Amino acid sequence: MKERIRREDLFDKVMTANEAASLFKDGMTVATSGFTPSGYPKAVPLALAERALSGDKVELTILCGASVGDELDGALSRSGVMKRRYPYQTNDSLRNSINSGQLAYQDMHLSHVTQYIDYGYFGKINIALVEALAITEEGGIVPTTSVGLMPQAIQNADMVIVEINTSQPMELEGIHDIYMTEKPPCRKPIPLTSPNDRIGKTYIPCNPEKIAAIVFTDITDKVRPLGPIDEPSKLISKHIIDFLKYEVKMGRLPKNLLPLQSGVGSVANAVLGGLLHSDFEDLTCYTEVIQDSMFDLIDAGKVKVASGTALTPSEEGLKRLHDKMAHYAKYCILRPMEISNHPEIARRLGVIAMNTAIEVDIYGHVNSTNIMGSRMMNGIGGSGDFTRNAYLSIFTTVSTAKNGDISSIVPMASHIDHTEHDVAVVVTEQGLADLRGTAPRERARKIIENCAHPQYKPMLLDYLKEAEKGKFKYQPHLLKEALSWHVRFLETGTMRIEKNLDEAIKETAVNKE
Repeated sequence: MKERIRREDLFDKVMTANEAASLFKDGMTVATSGFTPSGYPKAVPLALAERALSGDKVELTILCGASVGDELDGALSRSGVMKRRYPYQTNDSLRNSINSGQLAYQDMHLSHVTQYIDYGYFGKINIALVEALAITEEGGIVPTTSVGLMPQAIQNADMVIVEINTSQPMELEGIHDIYMTEKPPCRKPIPLTSPNDRIGKTYIPCNPEKIAAIVFTDITDKVRPLGPIDEPSKLISKHIIDFLKYEVKMGRLPKNLLPLQSGVGSVANAVLGGLLHSDFEDLTCYTEVIQDSMFDLIDAGKVKVASGTALTPSEEGLKRLHDKMAHYAKYCILRPMEISNHPEIARRLGVIAMNTAIEVDIYGHVNSTNIMGSRMMNGIGGSGDFTRNAYLSIFTTVSTAKNGDISSIVPMASHIDHTEHDVAVVVTEQGLADLRGTAPRERARKIIENCAHPQYKPMLLDYLKEAEKGKFKYQPHLLKEALSWHVRFLETGTMRIEKNLDEAIKETAVNKE
């Protein structure tokens, strides 16, 4: 115990998860650790869910850094404990509660969340519930595999409940760099000019008197599997690498590129994985999540430093990470998401931002959050933080979905998270469209010709040509036909998108939504 709790006057705060769960009251706002799903509390949320299922009314507003594991998002949404949630999620149970209207949810840029906490926009933070590696002699909290919003949660909460997770290796200590900004108008410049700069502490300062409970647990992070790097993902990666080589040749990028940022998931992991067999060396990364491909690049000697806010490996990667934590800790830095996602830092470092889209329209607007404009998938996460401030903003998507039944390139996006003003490059397995310096109709032809699947290319070109016959030529649309690409109707309880434009237009007359 003394290795994990280094302050003796906190020993009497150790209790069971059930005892800690009794400290939560109906109507409270709780901020937790965790980020895609790493370093999140597990034992106390499970005890809270059991308490609710036994008949106690305890409905909470939950703020997390990003998505977290089923022990938190799943258990609390299924049990009815979670009634409001911010800002990003990937859990099926939680997503279903959001889309059915049972749970209030606000999708937010991650860089805004910590500011909202500091500014009091969420109201009082009653409890900070955080996973920790250890508690220092000063009462400081040493995070585990993520930092996320922990510093702001601990600073602003009335009380702090700490889960000490003994399954997390002690070699994690020292990997963190905790720096916090001031409130306006007294905010100072963040003294970070390189991804490998260390500017803060290795623990989160905490008033020991605020620590109300300490719970020991050994429940491991329930990380998500990463799909195999399939052929479309390899092609997307190749297109990007060829493009980056060209930018180096043109003198617009240095030979070792600029700091790389990559989103979450299998395609993002594959894009970074492609760099393993490229000629690029001495790479740096300034991103949110550090995934399996980053460990590959470190092992190959291609990455000098990887800065993020979470270690987010696959199931296989987690074992590898634990086995070689001391090695990876030499190359990785985990920061608060206030710093990892800070727009000023992304702009200063000249980040190359690579994120995924659900759909892209012909004029370069990107939907990264909603299915058919109404059904929340995961959320915008940190993609906007990087995209709008990047040296180069790149969006990737496979050109079709649902075995080819749906085109990911559409006339008009059903929902827009990233406007044409922020998107520089669009990539599918079909090819790459460099949109820099292009007018809307030039963009449209580049995206259709280079990125659309051959099955849908003629339909998209026909749409554009018909739209150009209209009076206004700048960014022409045929609204009825554009919207018909997203014709929806209920069929055995599921949503369906018509794959054929003519068929979809006919269906509009029947299914008037």
